[in-house]
Amino acid sequence: MADLTALRVLAAIEAHGSISAAARALGLSQQAVSQRVRALEREVGARLVDRSARGSALSEPGRLVATWARDVVEAATRFEVAVAALRAPGAAPLRVAASLTVAEHLMPGWLVRLRATGAPGSDSVELTAANSAAVLALVRAGSHDLGFVETPHLPADLESRTLAHDELVVVVGPQHPWAHRATPLTSAELAATALVTREDGSGTRAALEAALQAHVHVPASALPRPVALLPTTAAVRATAAAGAGPAVLSLLAVRDALLAGSLVRVPLADLRVTRPLSVVWSPTLPRVPDAAQALLDVIAADARH
Repeated sequence: MADLTALRVLAAIEAHGSISAAARALGLSQQAVSQRVRALEREVGARLVDRSARGSALSEPGRLVATWARDVVEAATRFEVAVAALRAPGAAPLRVAASLTVAEHLMPGWLVRLRATGAPGSDSVELTAANSAAVLALVRAGSHDLGFVETPHLPADLESRTLAHDELVVVVGPQHPWAHRATPLTSAELAATALVTREDGSGTRAALEAALQAHVHVPASALPRPVALLPTTAAVRATAAAGAGPAVLSLLAVRDALLAGSLVRVPLADLRVTRPLSVVWSPTLPRVPDAAQALLDVIAADARH
């Protein structure tokens, strides 16, 4: 019988794309993750991960085994959640995964107000920040009760609810030529420009690509190669401010930089890019902590104000 931790490791590599990213998500060392993979490879009798100078990725057999592993991990997680709920009904810790914009700019205030409600479990929240694709994978695997994402692409196998809409804006450093342009930027110009952007799986990037495809009929594959491909909103913001190139970011993420003058907003002439902020959860979890509903009530109250 395969080791459950090894199966979790393989499922994490599938969700996050590499051994190093899986190690960070699981809170393990890369060495520990590699050891688990090698042990599983010996048991299965096939190479599950291809390793090269460029990094690591699942092999063809690895993708197949990861699909089976995901089912086992989800079942084990549901069992663990159910047992935890039996031990302490209503007070199980709330496990939340949130995309980076939500985690950095909205979740702190929500968690403060959640704690003030005194709901069971409201003082024991485990928060994981990741891009939208990784958040969906974590919720699907059953390791998190709620996920908050910014992507327009919501999977059919998860329950979801749209909480609000977020505006994306074009920003540049104060020395960039666009900072001083006399006319608004057209969507065609934006589609033809290399940007500082987030990695694949980012909700910000997915929303921009969807808007350009719908408005200018330019598919993501035809967009210019990015000036820089970065893993966090903060890195994109700093790189754009340094003058490397334009970026498209959430207004939530750049509001302070715009006020400080380290970034300049470039108006768009013919396009307004918005994206939904949504909460997702798995319909297969046996029980969601009481604090989950309390958190959603806090967010709904925020939206009304």
